[in-house]
Amino acid sequence: MYLKGNIMSNIKVSMITLGCSKNLVDAECMLSILKENNFSISESISDAEVIIVNTCGFIEDAKKEAIDAILYAADFKEEGQCKYIVVTGCLPQRYAKDILSEFPEVDAVLGTAHYKDIATVINDLYQNSSRIDLSTGVGGIDHLREKREITTSTYAWLKIGEGCRNKCHFCAIPIIRGEYVSRNSYDIIAEATNLASRGYKEIILAAQDTTNYGIDFDGKRHLHSLLQEISRIDGIERIRIMYGYMDGMYDELISEIKNNDKICKYVDIPIQHGCDSMLKRMNRRDTEEKITEVITKLRNEIPNIVIRTTVMVGYPGETEEEFNKLIENLKIWKFDRLGCFTYSPEEGTIAANMDNQVDEEVKSERQKIVYDVQKAISYENNQKRMDSIVKVCIDSISEDGIFYMGRSYAEAPDVDPMIYVIAQDEQLQLGKSYDVRIVECSEYDITGVTV
Repeated sequence: MYLKGNIMSNIKVSMITLGCSKNLVDAECMLSILKENNFSISESISDAEVIIVNTCGFIEDAKKEAIDAILYAADFKEEGQCKYIVVTGCLPQRYAKDILSEFPEVDAVLGTAHYKDIATVINDLYQNSSRIDLSTGVGGIDHLREKREITTSTYAWLKIGEGCRNKCHFCAIPIIRGEYVSRNSYDIIAEATNLASRGYKEIILAAQDTTNYGIDFDGKRHLHSLLQEISRIDGIERIRIMYGYMDGMYDELISEIKNNDKICKYVDIPIQHGCDSMLKRMNRRDTEEKITEVITKLRNEIPNIVIRTTVMVGYPGETEEEFNKLIENLKIWKFDRLGCFTYSPEEGTIAANMDNQVDEEVKSERQKIVYDVQKAISYENNQKRMDSIVKVCIDSISEDGIFYMGRSYAEAPDVDPMIYVIAQDEQLQLGKSYDVRIVECSEYDITGVTV
């Protein structure tokens, strides 16, 4: 348990956080715990006495990025003010001993079950100066808290669960984060209320599988009920749902998205592939027929809905025919947004030991083909938005100062392109929403003017 009133006060701590939005929430919780214990949070790494590297370890590229960040922090230990380096999150959960062995500059590692101990660990480093390994256990929600240090500007992420109960053969998340655990609705509502009181008008729900919310309570999904409760909170104008599953788009949830004006008509549903034989080998529950059924239902029930997905190419044994089937279906389904990853073999997963691993060049070529197909679909979809008027929340100003940068309901932060907004007569305020007419569209970029 962290120490309230930590005796080591005013120590400057800086954090590098990597990976997904769920990682960001973990980082914000740690920052809150540190502030509560009188640590001083510094945005500048160069003058920090303690550097925390909060890592992702989901795929190979993320691991490389994490290692680069550790090495970057190590430079400040040699040349700057840094006395201690603490590595937290997914990477030490999997490779704590390797990190301590390969990086003598690292003083402590905290796995995914120990975010709440961050203040205690730093205090112990100052008191005892011995290296610390807290990588036992896995996942959990004990560190999630009503008040946290929000690092985003006009929106805030809200984690509603941790871990995953889906046993996809390629995925290490259950190893890193444990079984799916839903937060109780009382804690979620308390946090959402706090966020609203601090001026955050857009709340983005996150979990490894948001559509499974509540299933560990009584075997039933309760996301629709949670959405109803959150939408009653004064000050919240937008609620966005990320990271769902096709078989989790149940009737009550679809109805709530359709009829609740505060819920963005936007869903993020990673399908991973579009060929039945591949989906089966991945141990996914979806089929081509099920995916088609859900997409059709969503678009029929909610005509203006934006559907984002993620696919993977180069999974072990993926044949040319199976890849072509994916491409064929992507052209039929025409997702509004799409991300594509090349398969990365992850230690401890079933897929890592499969035969017929696909060559890296083949993976890259297939990824390029997917993005070329999606480019044409995105252009077609964007052209339909020409001359329409959309409500855009202003997030930032472009570096050249010419454009305001904002998002409508159709753009999620970090993963989707921003809308470039030209103000006609007034100076726009960050965090406020304005009516914007779309005047120019390319494959991804959209420009609009205030009306």
